[in-house]
Amino acid sequence: MSSSYGYFDDSNREYVITRPNTPRPWSNYIGNANFGGVITNNAAGYTFYRSAAQGKLTRYKFNAHAGELNGRYVYLRDQANGDFWSISWMPVKKPLAQFESTCRHGTGYTCIESTYGSIASEVTYFTPAGALYEVWRITVTNTGKQARHLKVFPCVEPQCNWSAEDDTKNLQYNQYISVTTGTQNLIDIGSNINMPEDPGHFENKDQARHTFFGLAGAKANAFDADLTTFLGTYGTYAAPEAVVQGRCSNSTASGDMPAAAFEIELQLAPGESKTFACVFGVGKAEVEGRVALQSMASTEQIDAALNTIKTETHQKLQSFEVQTPDAGFNSMLNTWAPYNCLMTFYWSRTASLVYAGERDGLGFRDTMQDMLGAMAIELDEAQRRIELLLTGQLANGGALPVVKPFAHTPGAMQEPDHYRADDCLWFFNAIPEFVRESGNIDFYKKVLPYADKGNDTVLAHMRRAMEFNFERCGAHGLPCGLHADWNDCLRLGESGESIFVAFQLRFALREYIDICERLSEPEEKEWATEKLKAYDTALAEHAWDGQWYLRAYRHDGLKFGSQENEEGSIFMNPQAWAIISGHADDERAAQSMQALRDKLSTEYGVMLCSPPYVKTDPKVALSVLFNPGMKENAGIFNHTQGWAVIAEAMLGHGDQAWQYFQASMPASYNDRADLREVEPYVVCQSTHSQYSPRFGAGRVSWLSGSATWNYHAATQYILGIRPDYDGLRIAPCLPSHWPEVSISRTFRGKRFDITIRNGSGQPKIVCNGQSLPSNLISMELAEASNQILVTL
Repeated sequence: MSSSYGYFDDSNREYVITRPNTPRPWSNYIGNANFGGVITNNAAGYTFYRSAAQGKLTRYKFNAHAGELNGRYVYLRDQANGDFWSISWMPVKKPLAQFESTCRHGTGYTCIESTYGSIASEVTYFTPAGALYEVWRITVTNTGKQARHLKVFPCVEPQCNWSAEDDTKNLQYNQYISVTTGTQNLIDIGSNINMPEDPGHFENKDQARHTFFGLAGAKANAFDADLTTFLGTYGTYAAPEAVVQGRCSNSTASGDMPAAAFEIELQLAPGESKTFACVFGVGKAEVEGRVALQSMASTEQIDAALNTIKTETHQKLQSFEVQTPDAGFNSMLNTWAPYNCLMTFYWSRTASLVYAGERDGLGFRDTMQDMLGAMAIELDEAQRRIELLLTGQLANGGALPVVKPFAHTPGAMQEPDHYRADDCLWFFNAIPEFVRESGNIDFYKKVLPYADKGNDTVLAHMRRAMEFNFERCGAHGLPCGLHADWNDCLRLGESGESIFVAFQLRFALREYIDICERLSEPEEKEWATEKLKAYDTALAEHAWDGQWYLRAYRHDGLKFGSQENEEGSIFMNPQAWAIISGHADDERAAQSMQALRDKLSTEYGVMLCSPPYVKTDPKVALSVLFNPGMKENAGIFNHTQGWAVIAEAMLGHGDQAWQYFQASMPASYNDRADLREVEPYVVCQSTHSQYSPRFGAGRVSWLSGSATWNYHAATQYILGIRPDYDGLRIAPCLPSHWPEVSISRTFRGKRFDITIRNGSGQPKIVCNGQSLPSNLISMELAEASNQILVTL
């Protein structure tokens, strides 16, 4: 599958960009759960440690035009004529008729190659496993017939202060705190070095800190560690003064703004190549910097570290592999969808080309959902993350809106000034998923503290989550929306009621009953069963609007998502969740999903609501602040697309489920990149709907619930491969035009190679030659390696 900009290289698990002038910068991630970086196809981006808000190490101009971005740039200069360029097309931007460029975004690395004037150059960016530094592996080759005299200038722009907000706004402070020193292969960038270190308090921005920029495998003629000297007073990254003049001047900064750049001289015979590396990371140059340089002293060490990253990540992705008739679906499911989920799991909503560090820590409800997409990839880390968030729940059953791993003290946290209605109800998606994946049913009995006081078993934490909502119900006996109910733009009032959260609560009761039965907790099961009976009566009476489900009631009884509303008369969430929760009977399920198809479905995805808000008072629906057809104001919110897919699959509508999935699948737009604009290999948060003049354009790539829910819907509902308490359940709902699919799934240390032959009806399953009485492959029956044939 190719386009005018790039293609999927499935064999290497890469997306290859063959034209650098993409409609928008197309990005990737390097690093691990502690030290990471965002990098575009033109080497723009930034590096961060632990938090993009409190540990942002390099600058990036978030609101800048694509031609004005900071990055990890490597310049080359021909000493014979003074001509210069960058390995990436930007920022120098040589004419594309003379400049050939390829970018390979991979799983934990990005490689940018270019050829200009008979010089081939390549830079690969990655972070070694567990390291707190990144590596730039640089190779320069003379492909011509004449000897060449070149200079190479790698550079990065560090922040004065690691605090993203302080470095951006508090100039009267931060331009007096930097001190840089350097040698021909190692630069130290100090921040607040006159203050004591305070490593136990990460959020203390006024402590002494250091980063380093080093050179391995080559020796520099000189360096620059002062930004104004390197760029020139009126210079730019398109033409830094040091590169234009062909020399650095060993400048250092004392106050003002730091930089880190080297001047490296290369004499290359025809056909000769030279390889060296830069390292940038956390710590003092003479301590952590020296260790990093020793670790990357040879090309063999660098290549081994890079291969380890590829191998380890690819092994994680091999937990679920597919082969279907749709090439784009294969590319997404085998590499980019799970990798997208993994990065979202690592960084929640804190660090991307859009998230500028304003969201610090782990958003509670976002992160609980993110778990679903990473469970089979990072099971141990998922358990730690679930336990962390469980300790972010307060004893009253509500949750801290944000949990900061670097500043969280269970048992001593203060109660927040507001609560969101949906936060802890996501327990019932993530925790059972973890137990089913791991087989560790005793996890429900584990005792963990609350955020503020006391402790309880995981099961009791889950009950408190439901009680929190039951204790906060409105006039119709349905849960209040509180400060927000997933949609932050609905203004329900503290006593207004959310139908979406009501269906979440029903889903929670159903899961809780199942768990209690498995744990032999009859009293708990009885409590939840009685709650469910009474609750279903309230839902049946008050959630239905005649042809579809309501979205909410405001505190004064005003309906949202009703035929009575001129604007926002139908919402997507309650239609899908009425089915996901198990509440809707056959008649209402058919009616509500037909209404969704008729009123919300578009060729580019399902709108969140319709019609858009234009005249409504923002005190009623704050979404009116968005332009019509964008985000919560009748935009296509890709977070919810997976819910529509799940609901249709649960109803047995394979073709409709596939249509919804394909409409939001990034690879569907690989040949229409000028329409979609954002990356065709990872999901985006939202798409402009038919009410917008940008209909079909995507925005906010990488970090969103879209990653988890679309992957979850594809793997567990279209393909139907679901972990269960007692084994692996197979319940596919394939599109009718797929005759056969093959799936390999690693589950609890065992391998399952599954072939599904499509048809209509209930699946017939043969496991290792033995016909099964149901669609569950029990772990007692499973061997180390299993051959499964499913015939529909």
